[in-house]
Amino acid sequence: MRVHVIQHVPFELPGLIAEWAAQRGHTLTTTRAWADAFPTQAGEGLLVVLGGPMGAADDDVLPWLRPEKHFIAETIAAGGPVLGVCLGAQMLALVLGGSVRRNRETEIGWYPVMLTPEGEESPIFAEWPAEAVVGHWHGDTFELPEGMQPVLSSAHCRNQAFVFADHVVGLQFHLEWTRALLGGMVEACADELAEPGPAITPAPGLLGGLETEQEQRRELLFALLDRLALMAPEGSSTAVSY
Repeated sequence: MRVHVIQHVPFELPGLIAEWAAQRGHTLTTTRAWADAFPTQAGEGLLVVLGGPMGAADDDVLPWLRPEKHFIAETIAAGGPVLGVCLGAQMLALVLGGSVRRNRETEIGWYPVMLTPEGEESPIFAEWPAEAVVGHWHGDTFELPEGMQPVLSSAHCRNQAFVFADHVVGLQFHLEWTRALLGGMVEACADELAEPGPAITPAPGLLGGLETEQEQRRELLFALLDRLALMAPEGSSTAVSY
């Protein structure tokens, strides 16, 4: 199977997602959204939309965001499984008819997310624990379209994850971080860590917390990707346009 990754900046890489793809024998390809053309065929394999420091609605400033949203919409409409991470989840929310806004506080660090009643009933999140500590680095959040509810939530941000049509998953948080990946983010975005805020963890604590419960995060990520990989495209009866 092909795993196609959309990357938004050089320092936000697939991390453990690449490790999963290699272990499962999948082929991983990448589109650098700011520089490369998007594939002409949508809906093949698994699409992963990574994070980035820009705003998901910054189309006027970053014109490549609009063709990216078109490609995401085409993939969803074709029935292809999609995983959006942080900015990627916000992009999915926009494509599906939701919105993006500033969160009430910037959230950077290791904080728990909790299953909601909707999450407990979701086959995608059936094996998740009631609470799991995950990585966060975001100032924005998404609002879901009418009728959709988050499957994971937290004290700092209500909408931490959602599922659409059983083959599209958005995660506001990060499970894919490795030490090299997180170190690159800390170096590139050091100014964000210097800002005051009740949910901003300084660099030493952020890097030091990586190993705590890391194996659980790897297991949760791999299980989620395995479930999405089983959802082979079979066309779609769900209309999505952007």
